[in-house]
Amino acid sequence: MTSQNAGEENLAAMTNAWSAMTRGFLRSATAANRAAVSAMLPSVDGETDSETNRVAPSIPSIDYSDLDWQFDRTVDDPDHISVGDTVTFEKALTDEDVRVFAAVSGDTNRLHLDEAFASDTRFGERIVHGTLVSGLISSALARLPGLTIYLSQDLEFSGPVGVGDRVSARVEIVEDLGNDQYRLETVVRDEDDDATVIDGEAVVLIDDLPAE
Repeated sequence: MTSQNAGEENLAAMTNAWSAMTRGFLRSATAANRAAVSAMLPSVDGETDSETNRVAPSIPSIDYSDLDWQFDRTVDDPDHISVGDTVTFEKALTDEDVRVFAAVSGDTNRLHLDEAFASDTRFGERIVHGTLVSGLISSALARLPGLTIYLSQDLEFSGPVGVGDRVSARVEIVEDLGNDQYRLETVVRDEDDDATVIDGEAVVLIDDLPAE
C-alpha cells in the first residue's frame, strides 16, 4: 500500500468516525432537550405531558441544543423584529470543543492543543481558537426568530479565551436596512474573566421559515 493510499484510508476513517459521533451527539442532545422542554410544560387536565401532547419549541434551533447552553432574547415573532432587539447565547468552551474544532477545521496550532508548548507563550496556557470563539455569534444569530442568513461579519479580537472558560455572545439589532436585512452589533465576552474578547458588526437577512 502506498503512503498516499494509506493517507486516504486514514482520512476516510476519520471522516466516518466524526460523522458517526456528530449524529450520535445530535440524537442525544435532541432527546435531552425535548425531555427538558416537556418537563417545563404545564400538565394537561392534571396529567403530565405525553408524546402526543408535546408542544414544539418556538425556535427550531433549540431542538439541537445542549442543556448546558443558555440563551435569552427580546423578540419571539420575526414580524416584530426591530432596532434594539437582542439575543445572548452562552456556553463553556471545553477541551473537547477545542480538539474537535482542530480536527474538523485543520487548525492544529500547538497553542490550542499542547499545554507544555502554550505555557511558554505570551498567554501562559492553551487558548481557544479565535474562530471557534467568534462562532458563538452565529449561535446567537441562530436563535433570532425566523431563518437567519449571514451576509457579512467584521470582527476585532481584544483578548484570548482560556480552555474551559464560559463565554457569551450578544447580538443587538442596530439598524433596519430594509428588505428583511439588519445590521447588528456583535460582542463576545469571557464571563470567567469578565472581559470583552471580540467586538464587531454583522449584516444578516432574516428569511421566512420553510413550511413544515
